Amino acid sequence: MSGVDVFRALHRNRLPGDPLVLPGPWDAVSARVCEEAGFPALATPSAGIAAALGHQDGHTPADEMFAAVARVCRAVDIPVSADVEGGYGLESKELVERLLEAGAVGCNLEDSENGALNDPHRHADRLAEVRHAAGDRLFVNARVDTFVRGDGDPEQAIARAALYVAAGADCVYPIGAPVEVLPLLRSGIQGPLNVLGKLDGEGPSPTALGELGATRVTFGPGLQRRAALALKDMAAGLRNR
Repeated sequence: MSGVDVFRALHRNRLPGDPLVLPGPWDAVSARVCEEAGFPALATPSAGIAAALGHQDGHTPADEMFAAVARVCRAVDIPVSADVEGGYGLESKELVERLLEAGAVGCNLEDSENGALNDPHRHADRLAEVRHAAGDRLFVNARVDTFVRGDGDPEQAIARAALYVAAGADCVYPIGAPVEVLPLLRSGIQGPLNVLGKLDGEGPSPTALGELGATRVTFGPGLQRRAALALKDMAAGLRNR
């Protein structure tokens, strides 16, 4: 079974309260740590990689992002999905080729640009192009930015999600959706639902999110930011010895 087939299978037949949990490594070391912890797959965060490379979120050059994703993929023997933001202006065929060359089995594609939502029909056309270019070689996670770039209307999020699923998206990611609307989103969206989780003590557990409808839970740059804070504390301790 290929890596993308394994990845797709991990999304199927998830029981309530048992979502697929995908930590977000930002380099080879963090990827190996997550693999050794027993996770079956990983999902790189664009913001975490940007921070590690010294860039602001959303300003990582495409070549640097794909090189970072490739290092993560080479470091582990489990499937890796990559957050490639809006696709860096690449034509769909080139975007797919670069993801596959990096070793990724899937990708996130967001539906906003420069802080504003894209036209959903135009974005659905983009997703359809990516699906056509990739065939079954990539698992496409379509991010829905209604809750972070729009008015937060769950019905609008459901409508956008329907267009993206029809265009060939394997999963939908309404990033930033409030916990209380997850049951509504689950009832209105076909297929797997990606929910943004928080680390311990910062929000509902992955189990709780699964019970509310999440098929899978990702954490964005949460691990990278938590690691940076831990390093800050250690550095301060060394400085003050």
